[in-house]
Amino acid sequence: QVQLVESGGGLVQPGGSQRLSCAASGTIFSITVMGWYRQAPGKQRELVATIISGGSTNYGDSVKGRFTISRDNAKSTMYLQMRSLKPEDTAVYFCYAFFKGNSYWGQGTQVTVSS
Repeated sequence: QVQLVESGGGLVQPGGSQRLSCAASGTIFSITVMGWYRQAPGKQRELVATIISGGSTNYGDSVKGRFTISRDNAKSTMYLQMRSLKPEDTAVYFCYAFFKGNSYWGQGTQVTVSS
């Protein structure tokens, strides 16, 4: 069983930066895949970024070059550093983990990019 809690969302101006955190219960060293997804109003949930236990990363096309995913196994925490934010990045961001054949989701954190 894995519990995920996101934090770090809020209001940010276009062009600004924000860092999201996802704290996982227990050790995340053995979690196969962790990642971030987002869902904007009226749209389907989409991939933002994933990171596997070996450290390899994958990004959605819309965030490549602007967002960076990382994980700190010692702190059982995953991060999403977001830069050059755009209004279209506005969404609820969800933390995700795949562990022992099961998928786990956090409750989500709202990121709003607006002037």
